[in-house]
Amino acid sequence: MILMSLLLDFANILGGFLLAIALLRRLPRVGDDLSRFAGRLGAFGWIVGVVALVTGGFYLIVHLFSGPQVFHFEIIGICVGVLLLWDRLTGRRSLAHPDASAGLGLILAIFGIIAIVVGIQGILTPG
Repeated sequence: MILMSLLLDFANILGGFLLAIALLRRLPRVGDDLSRFAGRLGAFGWIVGVVALVTGGFYLIVHLFSGPQVFHFEIIGICVGVLLLWDRLTGRRSLAHPDASAGLGLILAIFGIIAIVVGIQGILTPG
């Protein structure tokens, strides 16, 4: 169970990074380096999406039937997985790479930052 939890947390962090890269690349001095890292990681974005979707779904089922409550970690993981796999699920243009100055791009970038924070919180939360 701890391995699944770590997979969910890392999928939230990496998936959030891929969603937020349009906004993060605007940071002075580090934006270019983050953009290059996202370019390398972007090829594996669908794997991050599948891991986020599977682990988030697993914990959602576990917490619905036997857990104390549904936590935000799994909801964010499922959303990250769907957003990263949007083009493969629907056959439409990918939602993960719009311009950060546009409305949808800004919303996805902010959601990506939230997913990073939730992933870090999941790593630091005991149990």
